[in-house]
Amino acid sequence: MCTQTKAASLMANIPEAEIDPTGVFKYVLIRVHSKEDGDDSSVDIVRGYAWAEYHADIYDKVAEELEKGGHLDCECIGGGRIKHDCQSKKIHVYGYSMGFGKANHAVSTEKLKVRYPKYEITWADEGY
Repeated sequence: MCTQTKAASLMANIPEAEIDPTGVFKYVLIRVHSKEDGDDSSVDIVRGYAWAEYHADIYDKVAEELEKGGHLDCECIGGGRIKHDCQSKKIHVYGYSMGFGKANHAVSTEKLKVRYPKYEITWADEGY
């Protein structure tokens, strides 16, 4: 009989991408993984919000929320910026985080394509 851990069950319900509906803002790529013995599962998620002055503001808020049950652990694996134009259905991922380094924008872009399948989504390593 195959049983799923509590952490795996929680991770299965975490949206892979959540960003503000429009504008230019900072984002972070976060690896969420299980803290349970024998469970090495993980998922990468994208979070981007205009309210954040620093990339760490986003990471701290998201990690606090996800880690509060004691089953999950988070690690920021990079950051950057997102330009989201909902009118033209375009998202551009670029830049880097001074504190966390550059996220793998290719991974972030794939997560966003799942969330926004009708958008044109691009990325570049240039820019801050």
